Amino acid sequence: MTDAKTQLEGVIAFHGHYCPGVTIGYRVALIALRELNVTRAADEELVAICENDACGVDAVQYLTGCTVGKGNLILRDWGKQVFTFGRRSDAKMLRIALRRSAMPSASDLPPDERRKLAFERLEKSSDEELFDVRWIDAPLPSKARIFKSVACAQCGENVSEARARVRDGVFVCPECYGDVYTRGW
Repeated sequence: MTDAKTQLEGVIAFHGHYCPGVTIGYRVALIALRELNVTRAADEELVAICENDACGVDAVQYLTGCTVGKGNLILRDWGKQVFTFGRRSDAKMLRIALRRSAMPSASDLPPDERRKLAFERLEKSSDEELFDVRWIDAPLPSKARIFKSVACAQCGENVSEARARVRDGVFVCPECYGDVYTRGW
């Protein structure tokens, strides 16, 4: 296993810059791998559910091997720094949430000072100070499925049958379908 400095350098290179979000994802991924006693996923043996679409997700991808393309990285963009990891071998699930107190809340500080304070806290605080880590009883998402493609009757492009909509008895892709009927709520 490579050392922590090399791992962090790899995450930064993958993401493109160093920021507090990368640090959050880096720390979360290391906690998950350690607590679940697993290594980087080659396939779908590990699952990550990220409740945001922020910088930390890149660290989770890089370190855990969970990716959208393999179907073992699920994005639930609820705007929360919360990450759940599951081990398929025994269905154990670990939820890791950034504590509210972990990040500076002083909105009267200039952005550069808030960022500096965030880095200091994220780099110097213990896992226990930064994160609420707990085992949860939840079902693991099913493994990724491959669906057949159908042609959109409007644009002609192929679309996964699972994502296609039916309008007037023919398949159309979500883009051509347009707004979904919601009755206003």
